[in-house]
Amino acid sequence: MGQIRPILSQINNLRTYGPASYPVMAARLSLLQRSKKRPTLKEGIYGGHINPAVTFGLFLARKLSLTRAIFYIIMQCLGAICGAGVVKGFQPSQYQLRGGGANIVSPGYTKGDGLGAEIIGTFVLVYTVFSATDAKRSARDSHVPILAPLPIGFAVFLVHLATIPITGTGINPARSLGAAIIYNKDHAWDDQWIFWVGPFIGAALAALYHQLIIRAIPFKSRG
Repeated sequence: MGQIRPILSQINNLRTYGPASYPVMAARLSLLQRSKKRPTLKEGIYGGHINPAVTFGLFLARKLSLTRAIFYIIMQCLGAICGAGVVKGFQPSQYQLRGGGANIVSPGYTKGDGLGAEIIGTFVLVYTVFSATDAKRSARDSHVPILAPLPIGFAVFLVHLATIPITGTGINPARSLGAAIIYNKDHAWDDQWIFWVGPFIGAALAALYHQLIIRAIPFKSRG
């Protein structure tokens, strides 16, 4: 369910405003991301990752097991496929007109530009997740439980403002995969690797930066 609203919001904004919708889209998606990070039922169950890049980063930080990480990523991808299917079913004409919400590298940019945008954008997101949910910060600011969703939502907002014109903003491999599978046109697959390699590299860099530099705790010392 967490994958349906971002795709629907992206298609609705493109339908209504066209390219001028980028700031509106960024704001709406940041609010969706913020709402997903509130302490709701799904967060009580598994933390509300939604995004394979976030799951991968947390796995590298040894905050969850390999088995659980793989399971989460599979479920995230299945959810994204179902979400894209629901959007196509409810808005078939706009879905086809707007390319099914599939991520591609925009004309005028190289694949290297797209890859770099996805790496940097995902680094910002995953590092913000690490910082906002850090146990030390949580203990210090336990009296203000809403603090964590705010920086995460703001990070998503900034990343979307910067990368929507370049790649449509992936930073979530599951969402990119779901849209490509349901749309299933050649151009939707041409750049698909960018929306997996980029976010995973960005997540890995964020995990390493936070764990080894910011917290100054080597992986080998973490039980």
